[in-house]
Order: sequence, then structure tokens, then C-alpha cells
Amino acid sequence: MAKKELKPSQIQAQIEAENAAALEALRRRREKEHRKMEKSKGTNKRVGKSWTNDIGIFILLAFLGLFMLAPIYIAIITSIKPVQEIFIMPPKLYAINPTGDNFRDLFQVANNSWVPFSRNVLNSLYVTIAATVLHVIFACMASFILAKCRFPGVKLINKTVVIALLFNSQVTYIMQYIVMAKLGMINTYSALILPIVASSMGLYLMINSVGTIPDAMIEAAKVDGAGLFRICWQVVMPNMKPAIMTIIIFQFQAAWNSTGGNLVYDEALKTIPTVVQQIAAAGIARQGAIAASAVVLMIPPLAVFIAAQSNVMETMAHAGMKD
Repeated sequence: MAKKELKPSQIQAQIEAENAAALEALRRRREKEHRKMEKSKGTNKRVGKSWTNDIGIFILLAFLGLFMLAPIYIAIITSIKPVQEIFIMPPKLYAINPTGDNFRDLFQVANNSWVPFSRNVLNSLYVTIAATVLHVIFACMASFILAKCRFPGVKLINKTVVIALLFNSQVTYIMQYIVMAKLGMINTYSALILPIVASSMGLYLMINSVGTIPDAMIEAAKVDGAGLFRICWQVVMPNMKPAIMTIIIFQFQAAWNSTGGNLVYDEALKTIPTVVQQIAAAGIARQGAIAASAVVLMIPPLAVFIAAQSNVMETMAHAGMKD
């Protein structure tokens, strides 16, 4: 049966009806969205976007900020107090007679030791930079394998990394000494560097951060012919800059404050924290120098943290526990 042909007027009327129906549907959808927005605005007003809540939050954050800055302020003020003021009770929160004698005394005592103080500074810089760089390289490669490669025992290794976070370095110190002695690394720079490189905190953060990278990105790189090494450094790691900066902060602080304990006994290999411990052993007479050394040791890690602190929160947001 032949289809009935419509007249031009009928076609025009049909088009106008369809347009009117589409416009009506669009109008209803916009009205619905508008009502939803108005409802959400009313909810926000009721929930409590009031100025009293803002003031309360501001006061709380200001108090927490002052609480965290207090140790830094006390350390700086104590470092410029004369020795007799340090022992005033109750302690003053300001220096009555500020002086720089504590810093002068610190460098004088340090330079009168077996080796120049400049050697201790170079030792600290060498150990800190070497340990930080090696740990970043190790954590990046190991985290990629543990997070994105499937092989027997990968879950066990990941759980071992988490368990290692529970133990303080003092708990494993005897085992570290035995391993270093077996490897013949006692009284070498390696005894200072390797324990920091093997730290599990940076590896744990990197594993969980690398886990957020989509598998599709890695599969696409494999299809293009890229190997695991190239995928790790050219595909995954460029997206891990916040995590890398975070572990740099943590490892720099750990390496800078490392003393080596009994792993190093040669004066020519000792770092600044070790020299400070030796100065502190002099007792009350060196309290001013000890206060000054606290400020000196604080400056490099604090500078690194200020330079990279914007990346810490982004990393912590992706560093939760994963299976």
C-alpha cells in the first residue's frame, strides 16, 4: 500500500508541533534544574555558612598554627639568650639581653675538634644528598613494580612494607649493625647512607601513589612497544611529582639528622648531629652552643619543606591503605 503523501502545510504543521514539544521539554528541564539549585542554596544557608562558624574555624586554625610554630620560636629565642638567661625560672619567652655568643661558641668548639667543622658540614651534605637521591630512585622503581606488576608474592611484599613502618630504627639497629659488619661497611659512608635508602616510609607512599595511575595508560604504552623501564620513567613518574617531592622532604630530614650511631667512629666521617652530641656531652657549660646548634640543624630541612610543602597534602590524599 502506497504511503500517503503529506501536503506542505501538513509538513509545516508537524515540524512546528515537534519544535514546540522540544521547547516545552527544554523549558521543563531548565525549571527542574533551577528548582534544584534554589533548594541546594537554601540547604547551604541552613547548614551553617554563617560568620560565627567562620570565626570559630579561623580561631581553631590560628591556635593550631601557633602551637606548631611555638617550638621553632622557642628554639630561636633560646639560641640568642646568654647562658645565664637560659636557666631563669620561670623561663622567659623573649631574650632580655640577646647575643650571638652562642653561635660563636658553637663554631669555635666545633673547629677545635679533631677535624675542621667544615669537614663535618661536607659529610652531612654528602650523606644527605646521596641518601635522598638513591632512596628516590629506589622507591620509584620498586613502587612501580609492586603497584603495577603482578607476580607471585607481590601482596606479601606489600604487607611487609606496611609492617616495617611499625618498627622504630632503634628496634632494628642491632640487625643493621650485623648486616653492615657482614658486608664490611662499618666505619664507611655506606653505613650512614644505606639504612636511610632502605627506609620503608617513602616506598609505602610511592606504592599507594603509583596505584592511582590508570592501568589503561600503562597498557597503551605497552602496545606502543615501551618496556617496563621506559614506562616507569617516561609514563608513570612524570605524574608522580607531588609524591616524589614529599619523600624528598621526609628523606632529607631523616638523612640530615642521621648520626650513624656506632656504625661510624672515625672523626673524619662524622656528621653535624654527631658533633652536636659530642658538644652536648660537656654539660651545662655548653647549653648556649647546644641551643644554637638546634637552630643550625633546623634550617636546611625547614627550607626544603617550605620549598616543597604544597605537594605534601596532595600525596597524603592518595596514600591510603590499598589491597
